[in-house]
Amino acid sequence: MCKSCDSTSSSNTTNRRRFLQIAGLSASALLVAGALPDKLALAEEKTSAPPKPQNAINPDQALQRLLAGNERYVSGNSDTHDFKDEREALVSGQNPFVAVLSCSDSRIAPEYAFDTARGDLFAVRVAGNFVTDEGLASLEYAVAVLGAPLILVLGHESCGALDAGIKALKDQTVFPGHIPKLTEALKSSIQKVIEQPGNLLENATAQNVKDSVQRLKGATPLITDALDKGKLKIVGGVYRLATGKVDMVV
Repeated sequence: MCKSCDSTSSSNTTNRRRFLQIAGLSASALLVAGALPDKLALAEEKTSAPPKPQNAINPDQALQRLLAGNERYVSGNSDTHDFKDEREALVSGQNPFVAVLSCSDSRIAPEYAFDTARGDLFAVRVAGNFVTDEGLASLEYAVAVLGAPLILVLGHESCGALDAGIKALKDQTVFPGHIPKLTEALKSSIQKVIEQPGNLLENATAQNVKDSVQRLKGATPLITDALDKGKLKIVGGVYRLATGKVDMVV
């Protein structure tokens, strides 16, 4: 086994212990409550090679790999993935090399956009790709327990949630159901660029990505700890609908 895989496995075990300690709940208590899978609790007592050793990489390598995958996707040269073997390899667990916070828009498929295989990308999706408490907890899990070295906040062109937010702010449009919760969450980012020259929706899309990245960078203690130790990088980009290219904005 390579030293980097050995190191990553040991680090992941330590991170699992830290995650549970910070949560203030023991693995046994979570098991009784039915909130924690058996294999996660048992992971406290096991050290083993990660399911996908090729994903045990540092943050800069993860970003390079992600962007290379996007280049293949844009050019139409995506890899052929053996999903059968990947399914079998991942029965025992997962160690994704990137966690992505993206919009729920059906035109945006991060796994395709970055030409990733099963077990490579941990996805959190919500219309408007902003950070919710639940989304933050999911990303903390990806970093502290699964060892993901990279988080990408992915916005996209012509975002319907942001467009609704603009209408709610500028025209006082009132939307039905729970949609106002989305528009309210996006209001701050829109207000920051409402007086800027250029296309308001485009400016708001980029600003929303930047604001989400900043919120994640300030999320203590799990994410800030990983950032401080150089184990994590957080970046943001915007997906272009016509080409599939992701332009990094932060």
